Amino acid sequence: MINPPKNDRYQRQISLKELGEIGQQKLKDAKVLVVGAGGLGCPALLYLAGAGVGRIGIVDFDLVSLSNLHRQILFSVHDIGLSKALRAGDVLEQINPDIEIIVFNEKLSNDNAPDIFKGFDIVLDGTDNFASRYLINDACVILKKTLVYGAISRFEGQLAILNHPPESKSAVNYRDLFPDAPADGEVLNCEEAGVIGVLPGIIGTMMANETIKLITGIGNALINRLLTYNSLNNHFFELELCQNSETENMIPENISAFKAYNYDWFCATHSAYELDQQDFEKMTEDENIQFVDVREAGELPEMTDFKNIKIPLSVLKDQIPDIHAQTIILFCQSGKRSASAAEILSSYFGKSRKIYSLKDGIAGWQKTK
Repeated sequence: MINPPKNDRYQRQISLKELGEIGQQKLKDAKVLVVGAGGLGCPALLYLAGAGVGRIGIVDFDLVSLSNLHRQILFSVHDIGLSKALRAGDVLEQINPDIEIIVFNEKLSNDNAPDIFKGFDIVLDGTDNFASRYLINDACVILKKTLVYGAISRFEGQLAILNHPPESKSAVNYRDLFPDAPADGEVLNCEEAGVIGVLPGIIGTMMANETIKLITGIGNALINRLLTYNSLNNHFFELELCQNSETENMIPENISAFKAYNYDWFCATHSAYELDQQDFEKMTEDENIQFVDVREAGELPEMTDFKNIKIPLSVLKDQIPDIHAQTIILFCQSGKRSASAAEILSSYFGKSRKIYSLKDGIAGWQKTK
C-alpha cells in the first residue's frame, strides 16, 4: 500500500501561495476555543477542524434536540438527547484525527471561564444570549484573548473581530459596541424570533474564515469592524468600530472582580427598578457598581458592610453629577425613598445607566443576613 503524501490532507490550502506551508504550520500551532456548539458553532468547528487548527476547544452544556437539526449540521436524529459538546468532539475527531479536540461539557461561568480560556489564543462566541456574550467579552479583555463575535436572528446575521490585538489600546470590545444590555423582549433569540437554517451556516463559516485569516495573517480580517448580512436580499453592510471611553470602567478590573460579577443580573430587567435582597448581596462585592444611601444624615443603622456614598433624597437632584457609575443601586430604610430616587435618576440618565432600588430597604436586607 502506498502511503499518501505527508501534506495530502491540506494540499489544496498549501497550494495557495498566500498561505503555503508556513501558513499551514501556523494553523497547526493555533489554539482556538468555540463557545457554543449550536448554529454558529457547528459550521465554525467543522471548517476549523478541516483546515487543520491544531487545538480546538468546545464549550457547551446543552443536549441535541430535534429543533436543532435544521441548522446544527454536526448532529443527526441519532444524536437527539446526547451532549452537544461530546457529540461534536466525536464528529470532529472522525473528520480530522490529527488535531487535538478538547471538550468542556459544562456551562460557561465566571468560575470556569478564566481556566478554560487560558489554554487558547482565539475565542469564538457562538452563544445566543446576552449574559454569555458579556461574560465572554470581559474574560477575553481581562485575559487578553482575541474574540471573534457572531450573532444571528431571523434572516440577518453579524460578525466582528474584537479585542485584537489584545495588547493594543485601540482594540474595540463588545461593550464598546453594546454598552447596555437590551431590555427584556427588545432583542429576541432564535428560539423566540426564529431563524432560517442556512443563515448560521453562512455566518458561522465566515467566523471560521476570519479566524483562519487571523492565524495565518492573510487577507484583511474584520478587526474593529462589524459586518452585517441580510439573507433575503444578499446585502452586506460594514461598520467601522471605535472605542467608547464611557464603557472602560464597566469591565471588571481583574479575575476576582470578574468572578464576583453577576452577568444574569446585569442583563435582567427588574420591574419598577426593584432589586431583591439576594441579588443585592451578590452585587455588594462588585467595585464597578455605585451604592447610594438616600437616607437623611444621622439615620441608623450606619452602613459599613459595603462601600457607599450618602446623598439624601432631599438633595439628590442637585448632586446627580456626583454619581458616575454605569450601574447604580440606591437604598434607604424601607425601599420607598430609594424607589423615588430611582425614578428621578432614570428620568435624568435615560437608558444610559442601570438604576435599581433595594426592595424593602436596608431593614429587609438585614433580616436575611
